[in-house]
Amino acid sequence: MPKSKRDKKISLTKTAKKGLETKQSLIEELRKCVDIYTNLFIFSVANMRNNKLKDIRTAWKHSRFFFGKNKVMTVALGKGQTDEYKDNLHKVSKYLRGEVGVLFTNKTKDEVQEYFSQFKEMDYARAGNRAQMDITLDEGPLEQFPHSMEPQLRQLGLPTALKKGVVTLLKDHEVCKEGDTLTPEQARILKLFGIETAEFKVQIKCMWNSEAGEFEIFAGEEESIQDDEDEEEDDAE
Repeated sequence: MPKSKRDKKISLTKTAKKGLETKQSLIEELRKCVDIYTNLFIFSVANMRNNKLKDIRTAWKHSRFFFGKNKVMTVALGKGQTDEYKDNLHKVSKYLRGEVGVLFTNKTKDEVQEYFSQFKEMDYARAGNRAQMDITLDEGPLEQFPHSMEPQLRQLGLPTALKKGVVTLLKDHEVCKEGDTLTPEQARILKLFGIETAEFKVQIKCMWNSEAGEFEIFAGEEESIQDDEDEEEDDAE
């Protein structure tokens, strides 16, 4: 009887080794960028969308972006003064928390801040996002939808019916209130009605300059990192 491919055994030693090699490769790549580029920036992303981050990467082909793997990036840069790759890089590592990335570039601070302050794009909110405003749909015909969609709209909680073959909202319907955590149904309704409320934007948190070995925090970020540290201490208690 032939052996099933599902019975193929995988050596855990090999997979562990491959994982370590991948991490080591990332560490070496990050350190190479520290040596090559003039400036390093830490940035955070609001309402992350991979396609929009890809657009930024394309526009900034002259630079390098790293996103995710915060712990590995911290090891590459250094956790403290004793193991930092270059002077003051351990200060950068403190900002490698949450949904953040690293940008290596030869562009100046002003050029980076100007570009990212202007790069903002709207998109559809997703389930779990906070509603940015009160949204109510007015009663009346919904002629943008074919009659076949009426049952689907009703399943989403909309008070709809067919009137003379036209999908109709029987009464005003409140989709969400500002501050609500959106449910999958609410997010779907907003998308069906073409209502974009999620703003994709990148915020520069801090920078490090390789020529002077200087570290700089941008406005408001010092308080932000302190709040995070306070929360961690509270959780530990």
